[in-house]
Amino acid sequence: MSHEPVAPAASAPSPQPEAGRTVVEPLPAPLRGAATVPGDKSISHRAVLFAAMAEGTSRVSGVLDSEDVRSSIKAVSQLGARVSLERQPDGSLAGGITGWGASGPRKPDAPIDCGNSGTTARLLMGVLAPWDVPVEMTGDESLLRRPMRRITAPLMKMGARFEPGGRETLPITEVGTRDLRAITYDAPMASAQLKTAVLLAGVYARGTTTLNEPAPSRNHTELMLPEFGVPTTAANCTASVTGPCLLKASEVAVPGDPSSAAFIACAAALVRGSDIVIEDVSLNTARIGFTRTLERMGADVTLRHKGAEGKEPFGSISVRHVPNLHGCEVPAEKIASIVDEVPVLALVAAHARGVTVFREVGELRVKETDRLAAVVEGLALLGVDAWEDGNDLFVEGQPGLRVPSGLVLDSKCDHRLAMTWALAGLAGSAPVAVKNFDSVKISYPQFLSDMQRLAQ
Repeated sequence: MSHEPVAPAASAPSPQPEAGRTVVEPLPAPLRGAATVPGDKSISHRAVLFAAMAEGTSRVSGVLDSEDVRSSIKAVSQLGARVSLERQPDGSLAGGITGWGASGPRKPDAPIDCGNSGTTARLLMGVLAPWDVPVEMTGDESLLRRPMRRITAPLMKMGARFEPGGRETLPITEVGTRDLRAITYDAPMASAQLKTAVLLAGVYARGTTTLNEPAPSRNHTELMLPEFGVPTTAANCTASVTGPCLLKASEVAVPGDPSSAAFIACAAALVRGSDIVIEDVSLNTARIGFTRTLERMGADVTLRHKGAEGKEPFGSISVRHVPNLHGCEVPAEKIASIVDEVPVLALVAAHARGVTVFREVGELRVKETDRLAAVVEGLALLGVDAWEDGNDLFVEGQPGLRVPSGLVLDSKCDHRLAMTWALAGLAGSAPVAVKNFDSVKISYPQFLSDMQRLAQ
């Protein structure tokens, strides 16, 4: 098997681009057959970062080739890790990463540009906290607006410094310390990025570092750290590590991304006659809340567990179209498991009978854009009544919803919104023009081509 050297992330050809818009036509047929989705973005980031921290050479496979993950690859390379990943026939990245281990990262010769990747920036803060190396982190216009205080606050309690003091956003220069203090920290929100940053710093602190959350968040870090030789203690809303400890090289096989799978699943729920199976996708319970939400709406969804890569469960998700979806209420404690899927689930709710309520989704306001406002705005253009009440999102569905002709929807350069509004066209009755659709390169470059293939 021959492999191509790593090259810029591939993207699906944009159908009918015009003046920064991509016109998405309704699918010509139901979605049928089997699909796979790119590697999980959250797990890919962690595989790259943990391998860079480790002693020795780790072997990784199934890594998502996207702009966000490439930001992490570039960052660890600047810090001294040796990355040898090659493009595989399926579009993923695989190969070796030799970490800096006990010697620690080197001082980069330029600021680390995290691009649009909040995961890169926030997790990197935890990676750098145990080392007395000044590192400036920056990013694109969108990332420079996203809040970082939630990460810097606990790391400062552990002994890391951030300059200039009091800054809430990037660019920030972090200066770590080899004398980190172990802490117990009560997080103000459920955030896997916050949890991971604190735990990664805690690996090198003397004593036990514990993070408590108000609700469960993604647990990829707790599952992966033991694969790198770092024992963790984890329960429903708490996780701990005891340091100091050194990560050791490991093997990581990244399963398919359930957040990407959610768009295919929602498409099948909306397009009459569809019957699809998404194979080799992560079935981590912290990530597949969207399947339960679809079930609450009356969709026909089946999960089949196949096994585990390390401690990450994977298998298949089958979705068959059924008519007469209905609204439901998604309680606050379930939002962490669907936080990235709320926009596309809101689009499904727009086609369902009755009102759907997503409780406590204020976190959507500080994603790549204000997703909460963008969803309300986009659904209004579709002719659907949606509104915010505090931090709750309400969508009043319209069974038989028809897409207005000449509709233009703005992704606001947000990949989740780009795919959501594209789906409005794919599953609709008229073409939809999506502004800045190319933002899908961040997580699912081949989204449109995969959808078109399933409808042949």
